[in-house]
Amino acid sequence: MDDLKDSDIGKAMMLASGNHVKATTDGALLLGKLVALTLTDADNGRRKATVQVAGVMTLEISATYPTIGNRVAGAASGKVKQAPTLTDYDPAGGNIARGLVLSVNGTNDCTLLLD
Repeated sequence: MDDLKDSDIGKAMMLASGNHVKATTDGALLLGKLVALTLTDADNGRRKATVQVAGVMTLEISATYPTIGNRVAGAASGKVKQAPTLTDYDPAGGNIARGLVLSVNGTNDCTLLLD
């Protein structure tokens, strides 16, 4: 978590390890949206992250772009994308799809409900 920067606020987050988060990578399980960090990039010390894990949020998107009514998964650089279509089973560890896409703003971002 100490690798997070002020510029990461607003990005999609995933678990990095126990009690630590990082920006999503491709195909990651979305935890939520980084909404605050203690300290600033200029300060020394351990930072604490506040991550919104439920409710309505807007996140940046990347290809494959999500569509209204579908679910999302993590994408590279702290973004989200359309969740993959599963075959007739969930992968080990469960389905990575999360949320419900409420609106899509072109190729920029989407608003979704995480529950």
